[in-house]
Amino acid sequence: MEADGAESKKDFKHKISICKKEAKETMHWSRMIARANSERAKECRKLWQEAHELALIFSAIIRSKK
Repeated sequence: MEADGAESKKDFKHKISICKKEAKETMHWSRMIARANSERAKECRKLWQEAHELALIFSAIIRSKK
């Protein structure tokens, strides 16, 4: 929603870049939780995969806005 309300193309790209960073941070924490609590590893793996797919989508959006 934040990126949709961007005031310029540069602002949109910046906001999508933040989304990508947040997805990568989610990947990091999912991995850390899985290592700390092996009982949750399967659940964390699924969340990691979803965050990874979002990061790829955001990367594609950033590349297409050049």
